[in-house]
Amino acid sequence: MNPPGEWYSVELPTRRATTRLARRLAPLLAAGDLVILSGELGAGKTFFVRALCRALGLSERVRVTSPTFSLIHEHDTSPPVAHADLYRLSTEREVREIGLAEQRDDGRLLLVEWGEPFIGLLGGDALVVGLGLAPRRAEIRATGPRALGILRALSQGGSGEKVRK
Repeated sequence: MNPPGEWYSVELPTRRATTRLARRLAPLLAAGDLVILSGELGAGKTFFVRALCRALGLSERVRVTSPTFSLIHEHDTSPPVAHADLYRLSTEREVREIGLAEQRDDGRLLLVEWGEPFIGLLGGDALVVGLGLAPRRAEIRATGPRALGILRALSQGGSGEKVRK
């Protein structure tokens, strides 16, 4: 179920479709943006991050894996990416201690798996990408004005379904 507000939905029946979405999103993102990835285990969060990093210039030779145990992986992209996985964290104190808000302030694009409970702590104004398994699709919403601009630009350039509630 989608929350109230504007959101964008697109079917992702194949990995190629997921890669196309990442390629469409990449040029809309800038240093300091926050993208939250949510969805069940196996929904494709890390695959989406990998596709997005490639679209932002990361070499195919560089592995992009889930930072579940290390918590944060940094990637030399343009803008630079901090990819975090907050699955194992449960308190605001734990999230504060890993320094994601500071990385955002330093100009990194934050890509955060399992970060929805901490959007406010990470500075708010996030693009939330919810990935579903059945059916395979992305439902994307914004939590602030910058993310809303990204959402609107993304929805104008694709074959997804733009919905206002």
